[in-house]
Amino acid sequence: MSATGITTAHSVVAPTGRTRAIAGAIVIVYALITMIPLLWIVVTSFKTPDDSIAYPPKLLFTPSIEGYCNLFNTRTRQTPEYIAALPPATGQCDQLVRSRNMVIAGPSNVIPRFTNSIIIAFGSTFLAVALGTLTAYGFSRFRVPFANDLLFFILSTRFMPPIAVAIPIYLMYRAIGLTDTKIGMILLYTAVNVSLAVWLLKGFIDEIPREYEEAAMIDGYSRLQAFRKVVLPQAATGIAATAIFCLIFAWNEYAFAVLLTSGEAQTMPPFIPFIIGEGGQDWPAVAAATALFLIPILVFTILLRKHLLRGITFGAVRK
Repeated sequence: MSATGITTAHSVVAPTGRTRAIAGAIVIVYALITMIPLLWIVVTSFKTPDDSIAYPPKLLFTPSIEGYCNLFNTRTRQTPEYIAALPPATGQCDQLVRSRNMVIAGPSNVIPRFTNSIIIAFGSTFLAVALGTLTAYGFSRFRVPFANDLLFFILSTRFMPPIAVAIPIYLMYRAIGLTDTKIGMILLYTAVNVSLAVWLLKGFIDEIPREYEEAAMIDGYSRLQAFRKVVLPQAATGIAATAIFCLIFAWNEYAFAVLLTSGEAQTMPPFIPFIIGEGGQDWPAVAAATALFLIPILVFTILLRKHLLRGITFGAVRK
């Protein structure tokens, strides 16, 4: 305490103002560095093909939607005489394509591939989280014989790299007719993600006091009703965090998608690298596809960001 009677002592645990300022500056710098590739992808999607490969790279350029036009349309090269004989261009994309002596032949496959990604990723995430929640609840609340061994076996399925089991899975899928099908990819991604879901959710459910369920069952609830009305609301943050991790894997998975799909069930990750333009790689179209591919996972994570932060720190401090 100072001579004026004002206490100057501070907690040794709470950070000082200088420490908070330094930590905040480090976080901001790190966030800016990690955002540079994403910003560059978005910027490239609005460049022309010539500007996208210019050296040194152009930071100031005239924005163009040619990349998005090329992404959503297929084009064919025609003679100047054929293009001159056509009716006037009906839109900006048509005008941009004709300026390069090409015409729009029809829609591209980006919408079906994008739809496949949404169906497969969200479908497998829902199944993995649902099965993982029930399994984690069983391990947490009941006496399961050889529980530790079973949990280790479940976790061990994540040890192997995908390429180690890719060929056996391909042969099995070909034998039962699941290659290039959405249901086959959903089941595969669910099987891969359910082990992660079980391990994450078991930790969350362990932190929920059993007394809550016991009190509910004393009031006349069944075990299933207590699970649905007591446990699930308490575990919502953990479920949200688990869903984000499962969705990120299913959304970005490449190895299985390349091997097991080719047309009907192909997702965006194997589709994006094969967006070939006239005379080489169409980098604005590739960047446009990547920017489009980022939107769903970004929106999903932003919507659940509060649950994610609470879910990661859930149970970190024990009383």
